[in-house]
Amino acid sequence: MKLVELAHFTENIRSMSDFYRRLFGAEPVAASDDMAIFISGGAKIFIHKTYPPSEGELPPENHTAFAVEDVDTTCNALIQQGLTLDVPPKDYYWGRSAYLRDPDGNLIEITKG
Repeated sequence: MKLVELAHFTENIRSMSDFYRRLFGAEPVAASDDMAIFISGGAKIFIHKTYPPSEGELPPENHTAFAVEDVDTTCNALIQQGLTLDVPPKDYYWGRSAYLRDPDGNLIEITKG
């Protein structure tokens, strides 16, 4: 597994973007009124505007994403190790991903890398 993304959901896109701009000393690689993306050490810092959750959509929660070669195979191995998926592997506009939570309830994404 390779760390590929830290996603932060916020109402303060401008403030968060300014913070990471100063922290990294670099402009975002992509930006709009609803998001900003920075790259650090090969990982994406994705700042996304919070939205009201809808039935069937992913929750607008901060999360950490790890890339794997095969999402389904990795998820089957994680289940065999006793972990539980919140959202089984599914195809999204960005690719195939699945979601689980760590013991503190933090959302973890497993995505095709």
